[in-house]
Amino acid sequence: MDDVVPATAKQTVVLYPGGGAGHVAPMTQLAKVFVRHGYDVTMVLLEPPIKSNASGASFVESFAASNPSITFHLLPPIPPPDLASSTKHPFLVVLELLGQYNDKLESFLRTIPRERLHSLVIDMFCTDAIDVAAKVGVPVYTFFAANAGALAVLTQTVALLDGRQTGLKELGDTPIEFLGVPPIPASHIIREMLEDAEDEVRTAMAKIWKRDTDTRGVLINTFYSLEAQALQAFSDPLCVPGKVLPPVYPIGPLVGKGGSGTDGGEAAERPHECLAWLDAQPERSVVFLCWGSRGLLSEEQLKEIAAGLEKSGQRFLWVVRTPASSDDPKRFWLPRPEPDLDALLPEGFLERTKDRGLVIKSWAPQVDVLSNPAVGAFVTHCGWNSSLEAITAGVPMLCWPQGAEQKINKVLMTEAMGIGLELEGYNTDVVRYYKQNADETWFDVSLNSLLPGSVLNCQRQVSGCLIQKKPNGYSKVCCLSMIEIFSFHTFSVQYLMV
Repeated sequence: MDDVVPATAKQTVVLYPGGGAGHVAPMTQLAKVFVRHGYDVTMVLLEPPIKSNASGASFVESFAASNPSITFHLLPPIPPPDLASSTKHPFLVVLELLGQYNDKLESFLRTIPRERLHSLVIDMFCTDAIDVAAKVGVPVYTFFAANAGALAVLTQTVALLDGRQTGLKELGDTPIEFLGVPPIPASHIIREMLEDAEDEVRTAMAKIWKRDTDTRGVLINTFYSLEAQALQAFSDPLCVPGKVLPPVYPIGPLVGKGGSGTDGGEAAERPHECLAWLDAQPERSVVFLCWGSRGLLSEEQLKEIAAGLEKSGQRFLWVVRTPASSDDPKRFWLPRPEPDLDALLPEGFLERTKDRGLVIKSWAPQVDVLSNPAVGAFVTHCGWNSSLEAITAGVPMLCWPQGAEQKINKVLMTEAMGIGLELEGYNTDVVRYYKQNADETWFDVSLNSLLPGSVLNCQRQVSGCLIQKKPNGYSKVCCLSMIEIFSFHTFSVQYLMV
């Protein structure tokens, strides 16, 4: 630690999160870390590919207003892709779009005097920018917004697929052994990675996960005590035979402080109505249900959830979004209208449950909700941002993964981390709250229940994260050990970059 060279305000770190809002938010928190250690920080943002009421410029203005210590720069727009007629997989569209911005990114980097341009930190999907950094002659680092276990699985999967023509779909649910994590069923790996070698999306994904570890170092939004084994796996020569992986730094948890109106931390003019409702509920009595901004729950599934919640008698706070077609590739781009709750939910549901439940449309201040003492459990899609927010608040999770790496996260959270329970039947087309014989089997969320899947069992599993259960556990009110780890690895990154 004595050898650390202090950063100066003249050194600039450029962060490049790409276009995903879910990646901009944690990278904004990372930017604040660099600012606290004396760096100037510029975040380079892109014009959204879909035109909406909020332009890229207004998006930047919003983030800049709420984060005055960070400079935000919007790259000049390029002609948007024709998504209406495109038959390409959304992932390929994203990569193509990012690649088209390379020249503009290079031009911007060259406007910063080379003696001031300290480094470029790229999002895990922006690996084409590695070539830009090489042209400019600036060190480049990867920011992996997911967890260390997911990176370990994906990195080793690429090595496993190297030279293999057939995919892994034939393995079905057969567990695959990976260093640093519990066995992962083959079916839980990102779906496109299971395809045969000629599949264009598999090839593109494999290139991304490989190049993520071709940089000077990988910064991961996690912390050591949560994922010690996964983090240690990267230094094992058997992780990727024949390749020496770069240093991996657990610099999390990068979670906003709440009290925000946007992911970037803009203070809301008024607290959301749901927070006042939560304040009136008994401690740890409410189950919070939210499936992320890209959740794909069907109208039929929404009605089943409503039926289960009504039968359970449990207090609940539920974020409902307008369903998107799971077959339409443009679902990743198109904004969704406000949900019509009367049309989506069973007739009379809102009236019958109004004394113990609250349904809100489209969005909730999730950090604030999870931090409220009334929340006792979180039904989640296992996206890593949401999972970290629950972990730092000490809220146990009921895992209902959907896409991307979320099934991997589910295994890690339930088996390795012990911070959640799998919701039985989550992988069916529609999760029913009853069996064919009409016996109710919807998850029991009674605090006094001893049934498998109950909140009480979930709390027992996450006792290491709850300060009232373990004095050395992690929670928002007792994080001294994590601050020490966080600071150590932040300084380690600073030392490496000097």
